[in-house]
Amino acid sequence: MPQANESGLYMALLDVSDPTSTNYGRHLSTAEVWEYTAPRPESLQALTQWLHANGLAFSPTTHFGDMLHFKVPLERANALLDANFTTYIHEPTNTTTIRTLSYALPVHLHGHITLVYPTTQFIPPVRLRGSPIHDLVTTETDPPATCAQAINPSCLQKMYNIPTDPATAQNNSLYISGLGQEIANIDDLKLYLSKFREDIHNPKFQVLSTDGAPNHGQGTLEANSDSQITVGLATNVPITYLKTDKDADGVTADDLLDELRFLFTQDQLPSVLTTSYVFQETEDLASFAKAMCNAYARLGAMGTSVIFAAGDSGVAGGFLGDPAECVDKPFVPTFPSTCPYVTSVGATQGLEPEVAWTSSSGGFSNIFQRPSYQDAAVEGYLRGLGSTYTGRYNTSGRAFPDVSLHGVDYLIHYAGKYKSVVGTSTAAPTFASIIALLNDQLLTAGKPKLGFLNPLLYSSTSAAAFTDITSGSNPGCGTDGFSSDVGWDPVTGLGTPDYSDLLEVITGGVVHSSQNGARRTHFIGYIEIVIWTSIVVLCNSLTIS
Repeated sequence: MPQANESGLYMALLDVSDPTSTNYGRHLSTAEVWEYTAPRPESLQALTQWLHANGLAFSPTTHFGDMLHFKVPLERANALLDANFTTYIHEPTNTTTIRTLSYALPVHLHGHITLVYPTTQFIPPVRLRGSPIHDLVTTETDPPATCAQAINPSCLQKMYNIPTDPATAQNNSLYISGLGQEIANIDDLKLYLSKFREDIHNPKFQVLSTDGAPNHGQGTLEANSDSQITVGLATNVPITYLKTDKDADGVTADDLLDELRFLFTQDQLPSVLTTSYVFQETEDLASFAKAMCNAYARLGAMGTSVIFAAGDSGVAGGFLGDPAECVDKPFVPTFPSTCPYVTSVGATQGLEPEVAWTSSSGGFSNIFQRPSYQDAAVEGYLRGLGSTYTGRYNTSGRAFPDVSLHGVDYLIHYAGKYKSVVGTSTAAPTFASIIALLNDQLLTAGKPKLGFLNPLLYSSTSAAAFTDITSGSNPGCGTDGFSSDVGWDPVTGLGTPDYSDLLEVITGGVVHSSQNGARRTHFIGYIEIVIWTSIVVLCNSLTIS
């Protein structure tokens, strides 16, 4: 339902996230966020009266009360919404979903509902790791020993000055989005640590399910990758693999929604949330994407750093088919990376120097306008780009990625062997680990955690904490894609971070890491929202939330 003061939420978020603000770090409580996001009383009354009149039982899905959930049989949903819900198959992934090509609401509700989901939203699912868009190389039982051959935790610690000191702060946490039917295998994690982090004997790692689904059996590639990277880097930070389960081959937008609904029922939110999945940003996604982005803004306002991988298809974005299908068409951005209230992470490759990974996605949103914190950095790049690719991207759209890290040939333990994986889905948990360790230093010093990161990252004081990546591009859609350049670019963002330098920035030099490492050289109608719904068909029933 429409919120009491949606624009006020965004202003409050930026106020507590801007390092030049006197309110920096003063994150909002659930009650304070509720003042902005609670539904207007007249909307709540109109909607609940309509639901009661139709004999429907419903419940709020979060503390904020602006989303209602109800379950009805399929035929009742058709009658209620003047719809024709039908099973559709997404051929590239053989995933089925139930949607309708149209629906209708009573006229008196049009001003009181901003989204009914699921209805007409045909959002392509995401393939899991191991698909043709990911490179998977099986290695011997004993993994390569040098960073030039494959990346392990010690390589990343040296590259980005990441400390090995165990975290000690209370109330610090890192959550991994475990979407789809992924399994994080604990035995694989222990074997990985025994090889690369012998000093970690009892990792603070747990699996938490949003619906009680079990986590047993052979580990899956994405789950193992995310859990091993974070536990291997964010030493002693409590890490949770948050598992959502759907009976689908792949990850769907419903998984993102279920995760948020679960988080917003918890008394304590994670300090960092990292997600290694992306969706194509399409017109069908617009109303859903705006509602989801608003939810990520709430997390940021309450102190959670929300981090997403940028995608692995260059300027073709999250294209599941042949990237050549977008030849002579607009480039394809990825969501949620295009949400202005999350931090998007691209990937690099190579050592000394790092260059852009050729499949790292980046570009400009067609749904979200460029936020003010990006203006100076992005406008400089656009001036240099000139008329290149005119008409194929939105010059005023939210630009992504924000930062990048190495994303090629990460070693993980999977199915009894060490394997090498690539993608921005390795770079994102690496960056999340750095942020979790920075939070540890802040909390230990009695300072607030970082929360929404982007205003800090784009501030002039943070410039020296990044190594500018000036070589490489992200081809796709029949083009060479965007090129890396001096300063921000839509391939590697602001560049790669240095933990020690970021620590200096956020603490003003008051707190220092004990990690010793070499320093590096830096260069300088109507739209509806109301009944957020996930549909599950059981005995010819729909679950609408």
